[in-house]
Amino acid sequence: MAGIELTFDDKEFIVSKTDLAGKIIYGNELFIQMSGYLESELLGKPHNILRHPEMPASIFKFLWDKIKNKEEVFAYVLNKTKDDNYYWVMAHVTASMNDKNELIAYHSVRRKPSQKKLELIKPIYRSLLEAERRGGIHAGTEALTHFLNQKKVSYEEFILSL
Repeated sequence: MAGIELTFDDKEFIVSKTDLAGKIIYGNELFIQMSGYLESELLGKPHNILRHPEMPASIFKFLWDKIKNKEEVFAYVLNKTKDDNYYWVMAHVTASMNDKNELIAYHSVRRKPSQKKLELIKPIYRSLLEAERRGGIHAGTEALTHFLNQKKVSYEEFILSL
């Protein structure tokens, strides 16, 4: 993988919020620092400005399908920085609701993942990427479903069991 792997302290949290279209409306200081962008370069931009090319699209599809349905998601995510460096996070993404239970935004809190858990995730993500390169996001989604069916667990059960 090109670039330098960045990291942050176990006790720190990266926080961001997007509107319903996925555009960044808030980022805490660590979010901005890790991204390598200025706050003014991030606000109003699609959150996928941080999407690393080696992050499977099928994981993002799963994540977006869940949060659009007002369900929370935990996922390991590989992000890229403005300078093409990268960093891993364990993301907890939720829908933000108004007092009428209407979806108004998405909120993500990310912490530093353990290296032990990343060593389990990386080969899975590589296999999903290979499937996507052969057959697009549909093939990646099928590969993820096949993997989970073999393990006889849901996505949530698998991620939380690591």
